[in-house]
Amino acid sequence: MQSDLDEALIAAAKQIDTSDTDSLKQKVADWFSAQPGSSYSVSNIVIDTTNHKITATASGSIPTTLMKIADINDVPVTIASSVKGPSTSYLNVYIAIDKSPSMLLAATTAGQRTMYNGVGCQFACHTGDAHTVSGTNYANNYAYSSAKGIKLRADVAVDAVKEVIDLIDEADSNHERIRVGLYSIGDTTTEVLAPTFVTSDARNRLSTDSYGLTSATSTNNTFFDVALPVLKQKIGKGGDGSSSAKPLKLVLLLTDGVQSKREWVTDGVKVSGGQAKTVGPSWNKVAPLNPDWCSGLKGQSNTMAVLYTEYLPITTDWGYNATVGSTMASASWKATWGGNMDSGVSSSITRRDYIPYALADCASSKSLFISASSSTDIVNGLSALFTQYLASVRLTQ
Repeated sequence: MQSDLDEALIAAAKQIDTSDTDSLKQKVADWFSAQPGSSYSVSNIVIDTTNHKITATASGSIPTTLMKIADINDVPVTIASSVKGPSTSYLNVYIAIDKSPSMLLAATTAGQRTMYNGVGCQFACHTGDAHTVSGTNYANNYAYSSAKGIKLRADVAVDAVKEVIDLIDEADSNHERIRVGLYSIGDTTTEVLAPTFVTSDARNRLSTDSYGLTSATSTNNTFFDVALPVLKQKIGKGGDGSSSAKPLKLVLLLTDGVQSKREWVTDGVKVSGGQAKTVGPSWNKVAPLNPDWCSGLKGQSNTMAVLYTEYLPITTDWGYNATVGSTMASASWKATWGGNMDSGVSSSITRRDYIPYALADCASSKSLFISASSSTDIVNGLSALFTQYLASVRLTQ
């Protein structure tokens, strides 16, 4: 009976923004009475649309066995249930942005073409050779991309986070329930902004180069095995959302999901004619993150949502073909990073094509994982994950 009432209220609460009070009450009653073998009645249904909360009680009689000897044939039972949406609870949102060099990929096909035609590479790296293009000198790829006004994946990531902050403003217009924190993921995790109700501070740190979230900077490496445990320590254990001291905690991870280091690709490799002529001793290390590294965050009552900014295939690049474009079998993922591939997935799949499997396993549920390739999809995807979380409901009684 308790389970039936819980399910009835959860089903109704998901429509609390789109249905009127009478319709919601009827939905609860209909759902409850429709359960197989139900002989109970539901009453005292209270709908609080302002706080996204529904409460109800149910009653019935339970047949006895041994108590029949004393002429007690049944026992009256009454239970209660209550559900509430996270959008009305105290909530901390932790937004973690991948700052790896691969996030410096030009965000559009046109931008990638301009980069390749100009400097022979689609990535706007901060390290590397200087270039002279049409008589103009550029210190590195990023200097060229900046001069040409080319938008990068890192820029789009910032745009996506700004959209989420807009949604936080809408959901908590008084800035008293939802706090937002900003973090960068690279060699480790860096806290750029501790959780705050002041969303203007978040916008400022997203837009100011010195805070390290814009495309003006990037890390040399992406070590998720180091960064995610550090993020776990910084976030701590989630609460029930009942007070500012016990907030629900949502982690939004925006990443291309590759454990990487530049030297793993280049060290010990001889290149001739744009092709690698020797095998790099560390090529196996460039691989999808092990979703087990996300377990610590999820294991302390936090919700993990992941937006995968798709690692686009660059088949003209020998470094890509030797690492991310090579097979999971060649990565020796289990021996190298302790990863276990999903059952039914062939080890001949490329590491690039396995990334979404790994990131979906990193999320708290498959529904909290979104893959996005275009600039628009990335911006909309992060907003969709946040909106989906706010629309979810939880039992409070």
